[in-house]
Parts: sequence; C-alpha cells; structure tokens
Amino acid sequence: MSGLPGSKSEQGHHRLFDFAKTAIINIFAHPYTTVCELYCGKAPDTDKWEAAPIGHYIGIDTSSSGISCLGEAWDSEKKKYDLEFFEADPSTEDLESQLEKFVGQVDLVSCWRHLQLCFETEESARRLLTNVACLLKPGGYFFGITPDSSTIWAKYQKNVEAYHNRSGGTKPNVFPNYIRSESYMITFELEEEKFPLFGKRYQLKFSGDNASEDHCLVHFPSLIRLAREAGLEYVEIQSLTDFFDDNRAQFATLLMNAGPNFVDPRGKLLPRAFDLLGLYATFIFQKPDPDLEPPLKTPFEGGPFLKSSFTILQRELSGNTDTITPAEDSSKGLGKISEQKGILGPGPADLRFTEAI
Repeated sequence: MSGLPGSKSEQGHHRLFDFAKTAIINIFAHPYTTVCELYCGKAPDTDKWEAAPIGHYIGIDTSSSGISCLGEAWDSEKKKYDLEFFEADPSTEDLESQLEKFVGQVDLVSCWRHLQLCFETEESARRLLTNVACLLKPGGYFFGITPDSSTIWAKYQKNVEAYHNRSGGTKPNVFPNYIRSESYMITFELEEEKFPLFGKRYQLKFSGDNASEDHCLVHFPSLIRLAREAGLEYVEIQSLTDFFDDNRAQFATLLMNAGPNFVDPRGKLLPRAFDLLGLYATFIFQKPDPDLEPPLKTPFEGGPFLKSSFTILQRELSGNTDTITPAEDSSKGLGKISEQKGILGPGPADLRFTEAI
C-alpha cells in the first residue's frame, strides 16, 4: 500500500467495511421501522437507513461531544424520519431506565464496531445483550459486524504450527504472538495457545493506517449462550466472504461501485478483497415472537440467514467451551457447529488442523 493520505489503497478496508454495512442494511431495513444503532459515533449510518425509508432512528454513543456534533448536523438537514441521540454505554449501563419509552419498541438494533470490545469481560457482554433484548420488540433483530475470531484464531494457530516446525520443537513453550498479511497485522498481547472466553486482547493495524485498533476476540459459543440467557435466539454468524458469495447476485454491483480491485468482471472477490472481508463476520440474533410459530423467519424471502444448525449449537454449548480448539476432519460430517462454514469453526478448510498444536 502506498500509505498516502486519502489514497485508494489506504482506504480500501474502510470501503469494504462500508460496503458490508450497506449490504446488510439493505437486507434488514424496511419502511417505517424503528432502528437503534449502538455506538453510532460521530458518523452514524443515517444516510444508509434513509433509503428504506425507516420511521425512527435512535443513536446511542458514549461520547457527549459526538452526540452534540450529531445533533447539530441533524438540525441542518432534512431527513425523512425522526431521529434521537442518547449518551450512554450499552455495555456498562442499564438502558431500560434511560430509554424507557423505547423498551420493547425497536424493530432493529445494530452494532457495527463495538461488540468485540464488549468481550473484555463476561459482565460487559451480558449487559450489552440484556440491553438489546430489552429494547427489541418481539420478532426484532440484533445484527452487525465483528472481527471473525474463527478465522483470526485459525491463522494464529497456523503461525504457531509453522514456528514449531521451523524450530524443531526446541522451544515448546514459546509462541509467536502475531499474524501478518499484505493488508494487515494482528498482534496479541499475550503469547498463548488457548482461546479464553473473554479478555483475549489484540491489536489490528491495516497497511497504510498510522494507528492500530484495540480489540478482544469474540468467543462465539459464549456470545450465543449469553444472548440466549438475555432472551435472544441465534440466527447466524457468517464470514463476510460467505455472506458475499450467498448474496453475490444482489451485491456484486454494489461492491464494484465501492471501488476498483475488489471483484473481477464475473463478480468474484479478488484475493486481497477476499483476505480483508474474510477478517470479519456478520452476526444475527432475533427476539422470539410468542405469537409466531418457529422456526424464526428470515429477513427476506429466499435469504441465507437461517441455517439448520440450532440443534447442533445446543449440543455444542452443552459441552466444554473453555477454549476453542481445532475442528475434526469436516469430511466426517456436521456433528459440530465448529465444522460448518463460516460459523464457529477454526476458519477456512485449508486452515483446519486435526489435532491441537
């Protein structure tokens, strides 16, 4: 990457992330819905939601200065829907008392860049999901994007294996603490082979960016368990590369318009775009509606979001989930959720190992 300010190469990962948000919003947004965006920041996705058009937008962020800027910008524009902003931290505060009038009234709750930070502790992750369940009306969806911990951990395991092969096993208690590709570098704070449920911190730095991002790995089985305890049912966790493949007919043109060098003329992801998109996953949960018969309905007819894996998840979560370990050979069937594409497994098939390192 050139690293020049404003260069296309520097902004490539930002444009890919923006594409993914636009595509997901296009699926979920419907006329007159009430939308709540958690950690909306100084640049919420109000324009993306306007195309629906939605009926009401609620932005929640921890920054009072950001909320002030948003209010001023809103006053200078004419939107087709109502908008309100609130200063709060959904991972530490009880939103039921602060947003009392919206309890059980929100159709869609989105969280694009903060779920991974809530996995610093189990308490903060539980508080976030409890707040989401409180705001959603029955049948409403909670969704967003988070770094794909399955893929990240698989790449890390591959580094560990390669290191041990090179060192000939002479340093069995020493592990590399980084992942490097052409487009980014991930550095873990601690060198270890176990994937703890909470607090596994790392820094993500993209080529061309001066600063790194601080994250925690999201332990997907724990996310699903805590969501269920809060009253949210699992729908899907899917790599963005799989998401794109499942929806290529709808979104290939959208990605082509996002910038050059993302897809080939046939609409297939080019290697660099595949690497960047594969770093993230979309998550989808739903608050059950007791008036509707199961299974949960997908956001749109013919969509890919509902997988026949819920009973497998129940078996997976009933066992030991203290750490994520490599899956068994996927050719043996789909006995575990970790063996399925883009959900909880150790990432792409070519990165799977039959035994722990």
